[in-house]
Amino acid sequence: MANTRSAKKAVRQSARRTEINKARRSRVRNFVRKVEEAISAGDQGAASAALKAAQPEIMRGAQKGVQHKNAASRKISRLSSRIKAIGA
Repeated sequence: MANTRSAKKAVRQSARRTEINKARRSRVRNFVRKVEEAISAGDQGAASAALKAAQPEIMRGAQKGVQHKNAASRKISRLSSRIKAIGA
């Protein structure tokens, strides 16, 4: 257990950041899930609209450190290619 003032403060800060990151990660996942559901339904219009809404949220997650920038870009790229494949 933390026994100095600075260690106790670090524990408090860590707990606060963990909650914020957990909420942000959950928010990103919900946006991605909506895109996935639209893709599985085969609705290209709804899927592209959902991706348009999810894209800034995914990149914001990357900017805030929830996931790596390249991982976020890769996720957007793969989702958009799957949406494009629906129309083909």
